[in-house]
Amino acid sequence: MGKELYKFHSEVCKVFSNPTRLEILDLLRGKGMSVSELMGKTGLSQANVSQHLSIMKSKGIVVYKRRGKNVYYGLHNPKVVRAFDIMREALIENLRKRL
Repeated sequence: MGKELYKFHSEVCKVFSNPTRLEILDLLRGKGMSVSELMGKTGLSQANVSQHLSIMKSKGIVVYKRRGKNVYYGLHNPKVVRAFDIMREALIENLRKRL
């Protein structure tokens, strides 16, 4: 499991090397949102939001449910947000030390 886990961990971290996907992760915190809601919050096109969600879905970060004509996305595991928050806190601390 060792090397395969490192590889998978690396692939998931690559997903979050994109600022738009980090924004989507933050927006999905604690609630599901439709593609159109995400479009309104990010200012991105439907195709662009869908592309980012597809990448996140392929790595098991988001899941979706279809309700009528709408598709709602949410986080597969809320621990991902905790990791996001810890990383953000560390970055803020580092920035403050530099100033």
